[in-house]
Amino acid sequence: MSLTTNYQEEILKQRQQLHMTVFAQCVSPDGKYLLAGNSYGTIAVYSLNAALSPDANEAALKPIFTFKAYDGAIYALTTTEKFLISAGLGEIKAWNWSEIIKKSPRVVWTLSAPKSSHLGLTETNGLAYNSKDNVLYSGGGDNHMYAWDLETGTCTNTFQGHQDYIHSVALFNQSQQIVSASEDGSVRIWDPRNEGEAVGILEPYKHDECKRSQLGKWISCVAVDSGDDWLVCGGGPSLSLWHLRSLSPTVTFDTPNTCPQIVTFHDSSIISGGNSASIDHWNINGDLKTRVPCTSSSVFSIVINTASQHNRVLSAAGTSPNIDIYTNFGYKAFSLQFC
Repeated sequence: MSLTTNYQEEILKQRQQLHMTVFAQCVSPDGKYLLAGNSYGTIAVYSLNAALSPDANEAALKPIFTFKAYDGAIYALTTTEKFLISAGLGEIKAWNWSEIIKKSPRVVWTLSAPKSSHLGLTETNGLAYNSKDNVLYSGGGDNHMYAWDLETGTCTNTFQGHQDYIHSVALFNQSQQIVSASEDGSVRIWDPRNEGEAVGILEPYKHDECKRSQLGKWISCVAVDSGDDWLVCGGGPSLSLWHLRSLSPTVTFDTPNTCPQIVTFHDSSIISGGNSASIDHWNINGDLKTRVPCTSSSVFSIVINTASQHNRVLSAAGTSPNIDIYTNFGYKAFSLQFC
């Protein structure tokens, strides 16, 4: 290989680093590995044991290996006990965890959304896995959400009603219901036992306390608490907390200059990130507990490792090749490097 070719490849790598976005993260079922998917279709695998070791050096903050999963961006990652599941443009792909750990990943099965007469390949933006029923839910660019029986690899249900693409899907914790958030400004609650229309619809942009007309009506993120009593969502409208029995907003969180892009419940708190360089921790009554700086100027993914108490961390990723790791959730301990 010539010096010129080496130089060109190094310049290309530097440009990719500069413009990289990490949209998705996932923790292995045993809590020992963190995986991240970027805007170039690459998945990086990190050893949390090595990164959190008292003897960790610079090499421990880099991937133990990377592999190409898509030609374009990876928008979602989730896990079963046996498989890592990834999504981007086109097929949903599954990778065996045992092969990933051996650094020899290969696609073991794929899922393809039903073809549309007017759309080519569509992206999948959100994944949610119901381990009790072994069902995967996916939503994305064709405005539909799908239920996949992972035992047979078949699509068992199509949820239709959104008028624009789906950004996010999430599971209820005590029931079989699923929720989806869309560019059309609605959050829809679905019951897989009921075919047809959604069983509940929230439209934050129609509520004075939530709407921010200058920022749009789109909803980019949604989560449900462990007791299925509360739902939190946001996007163009403010981040807001909804009572699920009355389907009404009860709290609006004060983020005047930020559009939330990811949100999750954790213990008695709500944790959110958006188009600002911080991770916000909220009390459920709307009070800001703490605002923690992060590297990314815009945050797309927050993951909490609940699979391993030894490796219990919060990781945040977005518009940076650096993935911030918080061992005490109130401050950044170090950053992993996507390289």
